[in-house]
Order: sequence, then C-alpha cells, then structure tokens
Amino acid sequence: IDEKQQQDLVNSLIGAAFLIWLGVVLLAANVGFLSTFTDILDSLSIPSYDVSFETPFFDMRTVQVFLLGGGLILLAEVIIRLLVPAYRRRVLGTLIVAIALFSIGLGSWEIVWPLILIAIGVTILLRGFIRRR
Repeated sequence: IDEKQQQDLVNSLIGAAFLIWLGVVLLAANVGFLSTFTDILDSLSIPSYDVSFETPFFDMRTVQVFLLGGGLILLAEVIIRLLVPAYRRRVLGTLIVAIALFSIGLGSWEIVWPLILIAIGVTILLRGFIRRR
C-alpha cells in the first residue's frame, strides 16, 4: 500500500458515514421516527417495496431509506474526489455503485434514468472545470 492510499481521509470519512447512517436509520426505525424519512419518500411518490417475507428487526422501508442515504454518501465522495486535488482518483466505479443504490432504493427506473443523466452531466462539468485549473 502506498503512502497516498494510507492517508486517504475520504475513505475513512465515507466508511464512518455509512456506519453512522446505518445506525441513524436503525435507531429511527426502532424508536418509531423512521416516518420522518418515509414521509419524504411518500411525498416524492416513491413506492415501498412489496416483498413476500418479513424481517424480524426492520421492514423493507428501512432498507430503502438506508440505500438512498448510502447513494447520497457515495455521491458526496464522488464530488469530494473531483473537487479536492489531494484526494482525486477515478470515480466512475463509485458513481456506478451510487446509482445502483439509488435504483434499488427507489425501485423505479423512471426516477433513476434522469438521475443517471444528471450525474453524468455534473461529472462532465466538474471535469471541465478541473482541467482548466
């Protein structure tokens, strides 16, 4: 492992953010505050998962909220890596995983395709600004 990989603060921050987000979502589900997040999904007309099995500790809406938040966390990583030269590296894989989390979380390609186009466009714009510096 080279020195740059050892000192990559972004990896640590993203890993910590995922654990914190998972804890927040599970705590919200366990104490009855998950409706704060699910109300947002309902207002955006994002349907909940319809599965034929039950999970003992959480419902599928909890998973959906976690996946959507995880997608946002990964998008934040992409933006940081594109804007901060010290942490710059390839982000296409991370962008694909973020989009996958969104698509699974949203459960609707009607919303995902425009998000994919927006993400690609923003990436192209940011690369253009970065190259000019």
